[in-house]
Amino acid sequence: MEVEEIAHKIALLNALRHGGKAQSKPVLGKLLGKCPHLRQKIKETASIINDVVREVNKLPLGKQRRIVEEKWPEVLISEKIEGEKILLPLLNVEKYEQVVTRFSPNPDFVLHLGSARAIILSHEYAKMYKGRFYLRFEDTDPKMKKPSLQFYDLIRTDVTWLGCKWDTEFIQSDRLSIYYEHAKRILKGGHAYVCTCRRKDFQQKARIRKSCLCRDLTPSENLLRWNHMLNGAYGEGKAVVRIKTDMNHPNPAVRDWPALRIIDTTKHPHPRVGSKYRVWPLYNFACGIDDHLMAITHVIRGKEHLTNQTRQEYMYHHFGWKYPEAIHYGRLKITGASLSKSVILQGLRDGFYKHWDDPRLATLAALRRRGITPEAIRQLMMDVGPKTADVVLSWKNLYAYNRKIVDLIANRYFFVHDPKKLTVKNIPHTFAARVPLHPGHPEKGFRSFKIAPHKKETSFLVSNDDLNILKKKRRIRLMDLFNFQVEKVEKNLIKAIFHSESYEEAKKIGVPLIHWIPADSGIPCEVVMPDASTAKGIAEEACKELTTDRIIQFERFGFVRVDKVRDKLTAHFAHR
Repeated sequence: MEVEEIAHKIALLNALRHGGKAQSKPVLGKLLGKCPHLRQKIKETASIINDVVREVNKLPLGKQRRIVEEKWPEVLISEKIEGEKILLPLLNVEKYEQVVTRFSPNPDFVLHLGSARAIILSHEYAKMYKGRFYLRFEDTDPKMKKPSLQFYDLIRTDVTWLGCKWDTEFIQSDRLSIYYEHAKRILKGGHAYVCTCRRKDFQQKARIRKSCLCRDLTPSENLLRWNHMLNGAYGEGKAVVRIKTDMNHPNPAVRDWPALRIIDTTKHPHPRVGSKYRVWPLYNFACGIDDHLMAITHVIRGKEHLTNQTRQEYMYHHFGWKYPEAIHYGRLKITGASLSKSVILQGLRDGFYKHWDDPRLATLAALRRRGITPEAIRQLMMDVGPKTADVVLSWKNLYAYNRKIVDLIANRYFFVHDPKKLTVKNIPHTFAARVPLHPGHPEKGFRSFKIAPHKKETSFLVSNDDLNILKKKRRIRLMDLFNFQVEKVEKNLIKAIFHSESYEEAKKIGVPLIHWIPADSGIPCEVVMPDASTAKGIAEEACKELTTDRIIQFERFGFVRVDKVRDKLTAHFAHR
């Protein structure tokens, strides 16, 4: 391997450990450890490293990881990236030619943080073993869990945003003929039957471990009933196909579970295929058949599906198939937010939430709008992993991951929330303040402020949040500018006198620092907070040049994602 390629690999891994920014010295040290002969050409080697690090650091973090996944995926298995846990190996991988996983959403709503666990774990395991990852839309309930066309694309957007590119996409509403073929096959084999009993009557018998009379029908009688289901002789709710299981099974939900039912699609048309079909498979039938036909080797999902596995295993036995490896993880909750689709939908219907990207929600759309990065969500889910115990997270857990990433890349600006006017007199001369865009990266540049006093006096805007500091009438420093002494605090005006320039002097005696902008400058700014309230104020002049989706830090306020920049700047608060 050429020196440049080795250096590129080391620099990319170093960048992944440090939020997307590789550091030249550790990269050089690692390279010299691998190639000790390069110590004789240390200057030339250091120059190569500097060039490679600059090139790597221009790439977004997600792009860096994708390059490593494509070129050196084994490294992500063998090496522990700082701040992450490497996933435990999958069971029985050696039994399969290729690992195949899937994520199978119902397109009746957008995805949330809980969905990200299944997506990321399924995607990462497939990549770990150089396998395949499928996206499969399970949209076979046009009545109770009716899909909507907009959500197919919104789900694609969410999965793509997470960086989990799928190899093939399937949509179950395109596969009805496949399910019909297998329904006919299992009926013909005597392992299923068409039940015309009332649902309540069947359930009463099932609870006491008794079968209904329909169970004793011959295959030919069941096939005749099946044709009646297809041709309209039975109406909605009048017949279902049931898979034969064990009527003595301890779980009543397993006993002869329903596989296909009739839906009146003239009343409940499917958004993709309209009224073309009237017999629709239920979840366990369609999902079980697809997992087999798509050669899914490892199913990664929540433990609420354990009963579904038991149901499907009966069907697999009837077809003579082997059930895939199943990993069932515990429930995931986040304190202060609901991951229940029904609860969120009810909140939207009641007008409590404005939209599915409402900042109070844990939908991926809401997190994206607030400036939570997909890399942070990925690292969180990798750390949580597929453990069987239930997991309760707080927003602070997610913020901690995100902060490590955005702190390295977010430019700094001043935002004066709820501004108050500060007038300082006796300013000795004009000040030209150069405030770094990022304290750790001087190469990013500076914001410039020119403070030219008129008759030794000028005015600033400071935040009402600092009023308690100002009321103490003590010495205070305007960040990156000068020190002043408060003389008087009035309702809408703070009066002060210039004290000194030295930051060292201020630091020595513990002078508090506050942010500011020159009066009569800046751009009106509104920050949408996590509780959906709005923080209003003025952002510094340089913010007029910001673009949508930029994640920045308002100093002493918090990280925000820029939403719009027009006559005013609108941003969404991420966290401190």
